[in-house]
Amino acid sequence: MFSNDLLKGKTVLITGGGTGIGREMALRFSELGASICILGRRENVLKETCSKIRENKRPAFYHVCDVRSPEEISSSLDFFIENAGMPDILVNNAAGNFVSPTELLSPHAVDSVLGIVLHGTIYMTLDLGKRWIKASHKGVVLDIVTTYSWTGSAFVVPSAAAKAGVLALVRSLAVEWAHYGIRHVAIAPGPFPTEATRKNLFPIPEVEEMLSERVPLGRVGKMEEITNLAAFLISDGASFINGEVVTIDGGEWLKGAGEFSGLLALSKEQWQTIREISRKKS
Repeated sequence: MFSNDLLKGKTVLITGGGTGIGREMALRFSELGASICILGRRENVLKETCSKIRENKRPAFYHVCDVRSPEEISSSLDFFIENAGMPDILVNNAAGNFVSPTELLSPHAVDSVLGIVLHGTIYMTLDLGKRWIKASHKGVVLDIVTTYSWTGSAFVVPSAAAKAGVLALVRSLAVEWAHYGIRHVAIAPGPFPTEATRKNLFPIPEVEEMLSERVPLGRVGKMEEITNLAAFLISDGASFINGEVVTIDGGEWLKGAGEFSGLLALSKEQWQTIREISRKKS
């Protein structure tokens, strides 16, 4: 549905770009002509993703970075600007999430999710945004939120709180930074299973089946569906879309608020199995 030069001349920076949806977006944006910069905490997956892109003679760069650290973010941006030029588009995709009864959460578990999802998104947006403003460089920020950003959801309370904050950031800066030529948009995905989400959110078959049954279209999302939506929103063709969040969930949230609220049906034994799976290192 898109021409191969849709993103030609654009440099796209994606956080959490080595795996999952971030990786798929990096590959798709590269196919559409963009230069790709990705960052994350695991060098091996970043390196593999860049190698995949370079196989097609497309430019790709990576830098190891924990988005919870403003200092590491600044260092990464310095690296990308020196090697790839000023990014034109920022995709705040890095995330952390897991299902758990809220009364079992520790402060550390809460801080881990808030640090990556909310603080990391704000830190990255602030640092690059300041550089854009100083250089009079127009830009686009695409944030990945979720449908429970506005409904809340049981069993993923830290993520719900963090994503609600990110959505508020999108809508606030869409107004405040528009006169600098900086757009802010967001995508709210429903279930798009990846290796990480299967481990942390759909760890036992009953959970994935339960969530799929909630979707009126009767299935989970396909990666090309979300990457094509993202490509459109960051392209010049969407230049008048600002402050908007686009839902892509097969109608799930309309059927019932709280994506994970149906997990009330799980037994204590199933919750114990989930906790044991989540604690295993990848």
